[in-house]
Amino acid sequence: VPSTLSARARLLATGGDRKTDAKDALHVAQAALFRHDLRPVVPEDQTTILRLLTERRDDLVHERTRVLNRLHAVLRDLLPGGAPTGLSADKAAALMKGVRPVTATDNCRRDIARDLLADLRRLDRQVKDNEAEMREAVAATRTTLTTLPGLGTVLAAKVLGHIGDVARFPTEHHFASYTGSAPLDASSGNNVRHRLNTGGNRALNSVLHTIAVCQIRDGGRGQDYYLRKISEGKTPSEARRALKRRLSNVVYRIMKRDQRNHLAQAA
Repeated sequence: VPSTLSARARLLATGGDRKTDAKDALHVAQAALFRHDLRPVVPEDQTTILRLLTERRDDLVHERTRVLNRLHAVLRDLLPGGAPTGLSADKAAALMKGVRPVTATDNCRRDIARDLLADLRRLDRQVKDNEAEMREAVAATRTTLTTLPGLGTVLAAKVLGHIGDVARFPTEHHFASYTGSAPLDASSGNNVRHRLNTGGNRALNSVLHTIAVCQIRDGGRGQDYYLRKISEGKTPSEARRALKRRLSNVVYRIMKRDQRNHLAQAA
């Protein structure tokens, strides 16, 4: 019966067989009735707070980027030669002090630029406040993830927020599959190759990519591993993916160790 229900669930997921909410709910309930290996529902905890904060930060950063790009475009039309790259609220404010509109159109552009600058400053404050909340929330978990080079507070919050209870992953291989860091076999004959895994949790995959890039850049064991893979004949992309897979194991082990320590202290 479980295999039939799984097939049914896949069919509904593709939008086939005239999917409806009622049918969907029925088959989800049937799957829950017959499967005993499903994750139990638990109360929301600190990891839920971290996920909310990281998602809020992503929204704020995306909005800030949009406003900054728009401000840059307006200043380009107001200033001779346009505005330089690497624009910030303070730099934009300094540039706008020298603006002397001549036409009504330029007056309108200046007013819009002032509004955008105010929006940018507001978003900067919100991002800063969000990160302060995030630091407190991460500290409350007593995680040691931030001891891993390249993994700061924001990335640790994202990992903890998306993973939740690490015990739901029986092995590091299950964990790597969830993070999309386990490369897919693309070998042909004697040519052994692996290709990018586009599945899994893309937010966590992005975290591992950022850690890998930082370690490759900053030196240390991560860089040594990356260079060793390059010397073995792997391309830079393949070597980076191999490092991401290794980092996935490290993150998993740290989280498992933290969990054991917390349980021992609570006992």
